[in-house]
Amino acid sequence: MGVFGSKAAFNADRDIPDLSGKVILVTGGNVGLGKESILQFAKHNPKTIYMGSRSETKAHAAIAEIQKAVPGAHIAFLKVDLASFASIKQAADTFKAETDRLDILVNNAGVLGRPLSLTEDGYEIQFGTNHMGTALLTKLLLPVLEKTAAAPGSDVRVVTVSSEVHKWAPKPGLLLSENKTTLPNLSAVARYAQSKLANIYFTQVLAKKYPNIKTVTLHPGIVKTNITQGAEYGNRLLSAFVAFGNIFISVDVHTGTLTQLWASTAKNVKSGAFYYPVGKEYTGQGLATDEKQAQELWDWTENELREHGF
Repeated sequence: MGVFGSKAAFNADRDIPDLSGKVILVTGGNVGLGKESILQFAKHNPKTIYMGSRSETKAHAAIAEIQKAVPGAHIAFLKVDLASFASIKQAADTFKAETDRLDILVNNAGVLGRPLSLTEDGYEIQFGTNHMGTALLTKLLLPVLEKTAAAPGSDVRVVTVSSEVHKWAPKPGLLLSENKTTLPNLSAVARYAQSKLANIYFTQVLAKKYPNIKTVTLHPGIVKTNITQGAEYGNRLLSAFVAFGNIFISVDVHTGTLTQLWASTAKNVKSGAFYYPVGKEYTGQGLATDEKQAQELWDWTENELREHGF
């Protein structure tokens, strides 16, 4: 089973505790890791699971499929496009109008290998979606997360899916001064890697600033999902490597979801940490441990969001 360990690895049916009364939001929830996470959460009686998705049609089809497997599961559609600040603001407003608690936020949605382009708000498409969109959604939901965390017996989590590919970010790390361009001099993989490094940095600072909320990032492993469909890598050798990995190395979606389910529910989760499958803390050196860049990203992101009125 490779990085996923032995039979003693996390078992979702056995090890996810009772989630009665809890409210959960999973972005990118209509497919892949997000959909599987919602299915597994649903088996443990949460009050409500919100499925964040760009497509209402696809979301309702996924909800119907999950409810067929788990009759009575309360799953609500939440329309959100992380490439649009306006969409994120509407989603947060809708969420806060419908519920006053949020126990688990799983920032699962992301894009990979997109052609050179900008988000609606002017950021490189992968950085803008994977980092800026995730950061804004988390920021807008922090009042609800904090309120929930203040209740007796609470266990509030923010779990963000990053990637081991963060190691392939540009040598300096983040290119903050250039992220309002399409970054034409970088490969698609380097652009994606930078966005995933940003996920790690954002989580590290968020954990320090909000110690009452358990906040982690993770690498789910090499998983057979649809994120690589249509991806443009700009390198034939790399494209061949990805295709090889999908066929011979990757694990199924159920297995790939275990790390984010563990991070969302297990007792021995360390806030601010970056985890590999399953529950193995990253302890290496390199870009992921650069506290100075992490704080620079936080400050830069806060300034950018302020300029957009947030």
